[in-house]
Amino acid sequence: MIPLVSIRLKVGPKGQIVIPKVFREAYGIKEGGEVIVEPQKNELVIKRAPNTEELLEKLREYHKKRRGKKPARLGDLKGVSLEDEFDEVWGLGDEAVH
Repeated sequence: MIPLVSIRLKVGPKGQIVIPKVFREAYGIKEGGEVIVEPQKNELVIKRAPNTEELLEKLREYHKKRRGKKPARLGDLKGVSLEDEFDEVWGLGDEAVH
């Protein structure tokens, strides 16, 4: 893991930025790979998108947790933030780059 630092990047004419090599390597961002850009109050958070194997492992873990629990009924999710639930279940906030 690299030390947490802030760097200033130039934005190109099409709104593009270049993520420095040290960050790409540290967070496993490959050429042609995908990242998730998440708007927050006063910032953008860039995250490495999980690969297929990571998603499958998360699905397996989630399935094990749900085993034996009662199935959801219509209306059970009223008032639940599905985005927060998704982030919590999939742990997408863990690899955030600020």
